[in-house]
Amino acid sequence: MSQSQLLMQLQQMAEPMLNVHDIQLWLDKAVAWGQADSQDTQRDTCLHLSRLKDFLQKLLSNINNMSSTTEIMKRLPLLGQLLGRLCWNPCVTADASSRGQLFQCLWRLYSEHPGNALERKANQWIQKMLRQLAVEGEDAAAEALLKHACVPPEEYRLKVLRKKVALLQQNIKRSCSSFGDISQRCSCDDMLATSEACVPLVTCPEAAPLIDALLQKPVSCVRAALSEEFLDVLSSAYSCHHVSLEEKSVVSLWYHNLPSLEEAVLSLLECVLTNMRLKPQEVMHQTAQSLLPKACAQHCSIFLVVNDIFRSILKRTEGCMSVRYLIQTFTMCFLRELAAQQHQMSVSMKALFPQSPPSLLVPLLTLSSDMPEEAWRPHLNWLSGSLQRLTEEEEERDRSCSGSTRGHCAVFEAWFLLVQCAHWVQAAVQLLVTSGPEDCVPLLWLLTFYHYPTNRGHQRAQQLVRVREAWDHLRSLFLVAVHSPPVDNLQSLVALLSPHPQQQSLFPLLILNLVVNFAVFVKNSLSASMGILQMVVNQSGLVDEAGCVLSSLELTSNKGSDANRVLLRIKALQNILTHPHTPPPHTHTH
Repeated sequence: MSQSQLLMQLQQMAEPMLNVHDIQLWLDKAVAWGQADSQDTQRDTCLHLSRLKDFLQKLLSNINNMSSTTEIMKRLPLLGQLLGRLCWNPCVTADASSRGQLFQCLWRLYSEHPGNALERKANQWIQKMLRQLAVEGEDAAAEALLKHACVPPEEYRLKVLRKKVALLQQNIKRSCSSFGDISQRCSCDDMLATSEACVPLVTCPEAAPLIDALLQKPVSCVRAALSEEFLDVLSSAYSCHHVSLEEKSVVSLWYHNLPSLEEAVLSLLECVLTNMRLKPQEVMHQTAQSLLPKACAQHCSIFLVVNDIFRSILKRTEGCMSVRYLIQTFTMCFLRELAAQQHQMSVSMKALFPQSPPSLLVPLLTLSSDMPEEAWRPHLNWLSGSLQRLTEEEEERDRSCSGSTRGHCAVFEAWFLLVQCAHWVQAAVQLLVTSGPEDCVPLLWLLTFYHYPTNRGHQRAQQLVRVREAWDHLRSLFLVAVHSPPVDNLQSLVALLSPHPQQQSLFPLLILNLVVNFAVFVKNSLSASMGILQMVVNQSGLVDEAGCVLSSLELTSNKGSDANRVLLRIKALQNILTHPHTPPPHTHTH
């Protein structure tokens, strides 16, 4: 005999057993009381209430030692009738103690996994009784009693509901008592029944503390399960703003309910992608306000789901820069939250990014702001070389006609990680402003790969030639002839920025990013940069897009040794785009 079985037998021996005769006596009494619709029955009910509570406590101790609802009903066939009549007696349910005992008896009768028709039918009846107790006061007898006691029915219902919520909270907060023994009754067994009883109360403000307690209870036991119906109803109510949840409860809801997490991610995507005029600062705010980065930092499983949704969206919308920027912003917010919580939890980057090439994880996930600027170039050269070797291996597999998709997956995952960590792409663009012909190639390749990861029909190689051409024009415009930009170079640059039927829409954005970064980071006069940028964007029609790039740069302008000068230039360039008729200043201030 196991220790748990011996303990159960000792408990059963310690508790005096009830029999059918005991229940029959109280059932006769409950029948006589009815629904306490007269002063005599009310008086008699109150007179016997103390004894009734002792009996209910004895009853609860006995049925707690029985293995199933089937066994309970076999030994005590009149139990259901008795509990049903007592639940409809307002004099009994008005007492907090006896009401709590009735709740516990009903919970104990509930079968988490009903094994036969009797237990399934009992579950339906128990749910009905729990809901009736929660909204009691509708019937005429109860209202007459409340009127006699000078208590408004609505006030009584709220008081009863609050007492019920407090009792349920107390039970939920009890520590786990099963110690892993599935044959022993555990306090966590009440979790499922309680969550099911909460289904009709989800939008009731008085039930909010109980819902928070259910969601926030640490999951330390396999029995601490929540009803799927409860989670679905709660998720629907939360998405429609019909219920208010604490921050911890929202995270827990996502942890327990995959559809609610997916809906939250898609809601964030919709919010950002349907409003194309959102500034980068607003995207950052929307992302942080969604709570998703914080939830991902708390639960690795949540991050894996969110990341997989982003991966799927990115595959279908490879050319959408808004999707890329949202993914980059989300990852930035997530890494900040993760760093803030490292003292509470420790999780490896490999566990968070299991599909990414391991050699690229630390180099890409390291923030450029956490590294000295003089170390950027060798770091980016290494990244560019590693990614280039990866793509060459893929192309070699394609030429050998092996049919393997392993290389394609590796390149996509490397590119996906680069999209998430696009702060290094921005660092590369910034360095291109001060690069010479001998050291620009790795940076131009990295920039082109970011925009053209698939290289269909040698597209990346062709665009790399065009990007190099644009970079040469920009050097001539910003570095060689500061006061009077060559007209030919200016017109060639405008032509590269103009949409073309055979040219992907990404290419003008790539070139525009270079143009804006040259205007911001070049060491020439501000007036010259403002004049060039104004002429280029006005003729190409990319004023809004240029403003977006400047806003993105503004987010990181407080970093680096040249931060103050850069911020002043960004503000001045934003002003010239916002007020296009304002002539550029003639100052040569750097």
